[in-house]
Amino acid sequence: MRVEIPPSTAEVRAQQASVASAPVAMAQAPAQPSNTFVGVKVAQMRGDLGRLNQSISQHTADLQQIRGTTAQNAAAYYGTVAAIQARLQVGTTPGNPILQQQWNQSQAQLDTLNLDIANMNSLSTRVAADSSLAAFMLEASRATYGLAGAVDEDHRALATLEDDVNRTVVALDRILNELNGDLQRQTAYLNSERSNLASLSVGIKNGELLGQGLGNRAFASAAPLPSSPIAASSGGLASTDGRRPLVVIRFDRARVDYQQALYTAVSRALERRPDASFDLVAVSPTRGNAAQVTLNSANAKRNAESVLRSLTEMGLPVSRVQLSATTSGQAQNSEVHVYVR
Repeated sequence: MRVEIPPSTAEVRAQQASVASAPVAMAQAPAQPSNTFVGVKVAQMRGDLGRLNQSISQHTADLQQIRGTTAQNAAAYYGTVAAIQARLQVGTTPGNPILQQQWNQSQAQLDTLNLDIANMNSLSTRVAADSSLAAFMLEASRATYGLAGAVDEDHRALATLEDDVNRTVVALDRILNELNGDLQRQTAYLNSERSNLASLSVGIKNGELLGQGLGNRAFASAAPLPSSPIAASSGGLASTDGRRPLVVIRFDRARVDYQQALYTAVSRALERRPDASFDLVAVSPTRGNAAQVTLNSANAKRNAESVLRSLTEMGLPVSRVQLSATTSGQAQNSEVHVYVR
């Protein structure tokens, strides 16, 4: 004989609480189009929208993958650069081969970041194409309202389709905006770091840290330049045309270490006047015969070109530097004067 045992009071309360907490499906199934011409067209557009949404999911996954790869590449690059800067900060031998090898590695890592930007550009092109398709589908769905031969179910299905296409357009616009922001940041970052690497290369040659590239100076409110110029070598300051030179570099020996003083002076000038340009004047002495004067002039011009290369390696755009040459009866050796223009 089978005896039914009723549930206890605690079990009844637990079942009631479970039923009360269960979610209630409130969503209604979308209206189904009929077999009319309009209904068939709505069904076709619904299929196109489904494929477009799958493409959006792939775009989102690709964007996250590119961001992750870029973050890893940037971390590796910064690690290499930090190791170079730390060694230069305490001082090392000029042209240290270990640092040069690390610099080559950082250059290769920066090229990898450039590939990440290329991948972003490629993804942006694909997303833009899908965005154009979504905009076309939105216009097509709205135009379908005007077709004859539709029933009420067709228009209800069409309204649901239009809402879904609108959401797809918004999703694509969001991805495009994020991609454009990433591209702008990464491009500016890459250009900045190329300038910094050029300055770092000069530091490795000299065995001491200079600083970031001169082309990366942040814009700030302009302030007057210091009245007293900074000389890269000892002795009195010369003036060729009444202006006070920012830097005077005297090539009175075989090797003149002027890079650090030049970088410091130009850096301070750019901090006060971020839009400043510079004049490099090759000054040669007038002593000696005509042949000696010609030789002195050629040496001064060569030295000025060397200073120009140093400035460009430090990140200063060559378009902001103008070269000229002159002679001076006060100069004892070849000199290069740097003026703020």
